[in-house]
Amino acid sequence: MGMKNLRVTLIQSQIHWEKKPANLQTFGQKLVPLAGQTDLVVLPEMFTTGFSMNAPALAETMQGPTVQWLAEQAAALGAVVTGSFIAEDKGRFFNRLVWMQPDGTYALYDKRHLFTYAQEHHHYSPGTTPLIVEWMGWKIMPLICYDLRFPVWSRNVQNYDLLLYVANFPERRRHAWTSLLTARAIENLAYVIGVNRVGKDGNDIYYSGDSTLLDYAGQALYSVSHVEDVFTITLSMQNLQEFRQRFAFLNDRDAFTLHT
Repeated sequence: MGMKNLRVTLIQSQIHWEKKPANLQTFGQKLVPLAGQTDLVVLPEMFTTGFSMNAPALAETMQGPTVQWLAEQAAALGAVVTGSFIAEDKGRFFNRLVWMQPDGTYALYDKRHLFTYAQEHHHYSPGTTPLIVEWMGWKIMPLICYDLRFPVWSRNVQNYDLLLYVANFPERRRHAWTSLLTARAIENLAYVIGVNRVGKDGNDIYYSGDSTLLDYAGQALYSVSHVEDVFTITLSMQNLQEFRQRFAFLNDRDAFTLHT
């Protein structure tokens, strides 16, 4: 059938609060053993700083060290590397995910749903465009943290195969995190990855991690809490397509137009 499996790596890590060089070094060390061993590496939300509202001091342009680091890592691994950072673009700040490919080309997704509870909307501008990327025959939709609570934004109307979330989702809301990730997998008949950070941030908020990989039936293939971890697993396109043929629930989804 010519269907290719996809090796994905989830990296659950502590993040040095607002210390970009330290975080790039830490994540760089974690990535070294993955060369040739994976096709996609997923890092947490704001992996260079933690979930900080100090955008003026921490923001970078697309020519800054974080994007350069992502390009270097993707090239060294022969894999896509993705995560979000604090970006400055035309005088505005964004919680921006970069989908960096090994050849140095990339796609961008700016977080659509800003976390008003933490005043994120006062410091960052919202994105307006969802992103679907194609990689090794897979269609993938990357999203960021609070987007998880809004199922219309992630509704599988483009027949993607993998939905992923990069996050800083606190332990105090871990029930919502695990429940909504499961719901997204079941309702969209897709693999779902949620990569969260672990440990305390500069605001003394604790993150238990709970990074998770679910299959298209909502069954957990991997989940880890409270510790740093690097985990690689192979996803089967054939299993996904056979399940969708047997349980063709997406054929009955509602038609709607999303206004941004």
